[in-house]
Amino acid sequence: MLLSRHVMHCLFVLLIALSASQTALASCAPWLEHNLKQLHSGKPLDVCAVTAGKPLLLVNTASNCGFTGQFEGLEELHQTYKDQGLVIIGFPSNSFNQAAANEEEAAKVCFFNFGVTFLMTQTMQVTGANAHPIFQHLIAAEGEPSWNFNKYLIDKEGKVVERFRQWTAPTSGSLTREIEALL
Repeated sequence: MLLSRHVMHCLFVLLIALSASQTALASCAPWLEHNLKQLHSGKPLDVCAVTAGKPLLLVNTASNCGFTGQFEGLEELHQTYKDQGLVIIGFPSNSFNQAAANEEEAAKVCFFNFGVTFLMTQTMQVTGANAHPIFQHLIAAEGEPSWNFNKYLIDKEGKVVERFRQWTAPTSGSLTREIEALL
């Protein structure tokens, strides 16, 4: 059975449109194109795949800091907004000399002590010349983390919107209002 030229043209246009929309959905900001390890796990984390087209909250964390209790608020944010698309990723770091001795200990603090279910990466440098490229981008956009638990809010297109310093609680009105504006 032969299809008319008009029907074939319509199908072709539809296929191109579907392909373009899938490509747009699957793309992310180039600075997020990294493969990392998840904290104390052999599982890979394709940052681009999990963040494409979604608002993000990226946080430099530490296990032995006066702000470590913020894991609880970050988990509350995750539970509140994950179904609306917010992705939270924690980046453990010893940049301020307050990290756990090893990733097993860091994982215990995050997952056992605070019940963290949002994504956590391998331990990495978040300040200075040796900062991971993700943090180099965040630093260029909004400044270097001044301590542990700086929270960088990124819109769906990958633009860094704002940095909230360590003393801003994850569930503070100023942060949640900004998150809700991006959803």
